[in-house]
Amino acid sequence: MAEEKAKEVKMGRGPGMRGMPRPKIENPGQILARVFGILFKNYAPHMILVAVCIVVSVFANIQGTLFTRTLIDSYITPMVEASGKGMTPDFSPLAGAILRVAAFYAIGVIAAYVQSLSMMFVSQGTLRDLRKSLFEHMEKLPVKYFDTHSHGDIMSVYTNDVDALRQMISQSVPQLLNSAITIVSVLASMILLNVPLTIVTVLMVMVMLFSSAAATKASGKNFIAQQRNIGALNGYIEEMITGQKVVKVFCHERKCIEDFDRLNEELYDSAFKAQTFSGFLGPINAQLGNVSYVLCALVGGALALTSGSSAGSVAAFFLAMIRLFGVLSVGSLASFLTFNKNFSMPVNQVSMQLNSIIMALAGADRIFKLMDEEPETDEGYVTLVNSIIKDGQTVESDKRTGSWAWKHYHKADDTTTYVPQEGDVTFLGVDFGYTDDKMVLHDIKLHAKPGQKIALVGSTGAGKTTITNLINRFYDIQDGKIRYDNININKIKKADLRRSLGVVLQETHLFSGTVSENIRYGKLDATDEEVVAAAKLAGADGFIRRLPQGYETMLTGDGANLSQGQRQLLAIARAAIADPPALILDEATSSIDTRTEKIVQEGMDKLMKGRTTFVIAHRLSTVKNSDMIVVMEQGRIIESGTHDELIALGKKYYQLYTGNAPKGAEEATAS
Repeated sequence: MAEEKAKEVKMGRGPGMRGMPRPKIENPGQILARVFGILFKNYAPHMILVAVCIVVSVFANIQGTLFTRTLIDSYITPMVEASGKGMTPDFSPLAGAILRVAAFYAIGVIAAYVQSLSMMFVSQGTLRDLRKSLFEHMEKLPVKYFDTHSHGDIMSVYTNDVDALRQMISQSVPQLLNSAITIVSVLASMILLNVPLTIVTVLMVMVMLFSSAAATKASGKNFIAQQRNIGALNGYIEEMITGQKVVKVFCHERKCIEDFDRLNEELYDSAFKAQTFSGFLGPINAQLGNVSYVLCALVGGALALTSGSSAGSVAAFFLAMIRLFGVLSVGSLASFLTFNKNFSMPVNQVSMQLNSIIMALAGADRIFKLMDEEPETDEGYVTLVNSIIKDGQTVESDKRTGSWAWKHYHKADDTTTYVPQEGDVTFLGVDFGYTDDKMVLHDIKLHAKPGQKIALVGSTGAGKTTITNLINRFYDIQDGKIRYDNININKIKKADLRRSLGVVLQETHLFSGTVSENIRYGKLDATDEEVVAAAKLAGADGFIRRLPQGYETMLTGDGANLSQGQRQLLAIARAAIADPPALILDEATSSIDTRTEKIVQEGMDKLMKGRTTFVIAHRLSTVKNSDMIVVMEQGRIIESGTHDELIALGKKYYQLYTGNAPKGAEEATAS
């Protein structure tokens, strides 16, 4: 129980999240560098174009602001003086200057438009490539990863985390670049206009940065927690949707609502704190910017005064002291005050974007952790091919013949040999555990001869399904060997190994699409005739034809519009159409009624004919005709033989089949 709670807390589910330190991003610099690496690897020309457009746009605005000084000092003031002297002002120079400024502004508008289009192309293209890489990598991950990670949490990576990264790429990155260029160019312009006012502005900006850093630090850790809490909540919702029938059967609606409320409250808590601290930044920095503007206006106004009171007055003395730092024209003051606003604004924008970047980095961290998961390794080199007999030798066929062979390339002497695929499976002293410290199977010795039907029976948790998972190499064994046609399965490519095995699981999964498309999933190039033949073999043709659109009936929600038995029949048809050399049937008829089972069993017998078949069954009446029945208990094989042999033996299988105590126990009780 303690381990489960610790795991919940680690996943961001448990109530302990409230009292624990908030999670932190490990190596944010590396994550940011990796994001930019992706951007410049695929979109370097576009990023350069964006940077150029930002520079052009910023400088267009800078020259417009500087023109205010020229406008007042060189045009308006002389024209006012001329008008006061009774002279008629000449507006033509002013009109020409305004047209030049308008041209610069037009260039800036065009540059901003090109920047927006380019950034849209970069951001959407990057996310498209990222989702593609994520999905391709996910498809290469071992089954173990999906057994140990919530499906909803994985989905959250594709939705919330990718969206957070989108906002950073499309908004935060260009905004930060724009702000950086603006800050540098505006600072240079302010120094050019007046140094004392620049010092006042910089001092106020330092105060703004200090307050922004404090608020960002407080909100950043909560943004990270918010992303993880979203993943935990999505995972819980996904579990509840898939398990809704179980919830209702056991009347656990109230308990589920309570658990949801707890997870929802944790998300609310982290999101509220993140947004609260983030929300402080705007008003605080805006007011500090206003204070900076007022101070510069006061000092600048004093510097712009050219006459004062009498020489002996106190005001005149202070004005004289202020003028030691320089004298401002009215136009320069007007330009500087505009620059003051322009300088405070990008600093404020930078502080606001930092929170978005932190949230995006939290999402990117989860994205890259998924992408950095070790893919399923495959050191195999033996492949499965169609084969024909030519001149007494097995050779590769360029078309599907129904005959299979293992293609074995010998690097040492550069030769290729073909071994007919027969379905001989041997377990030689196999030990296996999902973790090294807890073994599940112990010294499994088993030989399935070609064409044999091997039944695995035993109580729940005995290790039956685990054995079939090892044949598929969903997991690798700790000790021993598994041979397939006398080839160590480690030498066989996993895709070819699994292609040779048709699998029907107890828990069927149907995809959104038509009935025929779901059957054709076992063989994508199958013809309509092959689809119908497979359905008939599985005993599914009858109910399919009674569906509204027959084989073209759409299935949604994992085949929710079908009964469990009908879904099982489609899964059997899907395995049948693949025409595999060997079969694994994991409770394949568990959801079928007795009458339907007889129909299906006939088709299954046809399907199993000539194929090595492993059958896992709790309904022992379905495995009586097996060539060998293997009885398992606590990860060990305790009995094996035919039905008659095991009944005569009178031990565990006898007990499972008859429901009576083992014969030895009956005799001991009688005595």
